Amino acid sequence: MNIIGDAASAIKAVWGDLTTPKEPTVYGGGGGGGGGFEMSPEELKTVIGLWQDELKKVVDDGDKIDMIVGDLMPPGKDEASTSYVNSGLDSLLSLQKQNESMRAYIEGYIEKLEIARTKTMATDQANTLRTT
Repeated sequence: MNIIGDAASAIKAVWGDLTTPKEPTVYGGGGGGGGGFEMSPEELKTVIGLWQDELKKVVDDGDKIDMIVGDLMPPGKDEASTSYVNSGLDSLLSLQKQNESMRAYIEGYIEKLEIARTKTMATDQANTLRTT
C-alpha cells in the first residue's frame, strides 16, 4: 500500500467511512465559535496512538527518501546521465519536502490531541471532585 492509501486507511479507522453521513456527537460551541466534538480521554488516547503509528510510517518513508537522495549518482559522467539523474533528483527533493510537511502536520496534530486529552482529563477530574 502507498502513503496515500495508508493515510486514507488511518482516517477511515479514526473517523469511519466519511462518504456515509453519520450523527456526530456535537456540542454547541456557543458565543461565535465553531462547533466541535467530544471524546473521552480513552478515545483520545486511541486516536493519538493511531496518529503516532502514521507518524512512524511517515518518518520511515522520510528516512528511505533521504537515503535514496544521498545515494543517487549518475551511471556515467556524460551529460545525458547527469541530466537524467538531476531530473529524478528534482522529483525526489519534491517528495522529500512533501514528506517533511506531512511529518510536521502530524506532529502538530498529535500535540493538539495531547493538549485536548490533558484538558479533558482535568475537566473530568474536576467534575468528579465536585460530585463527591
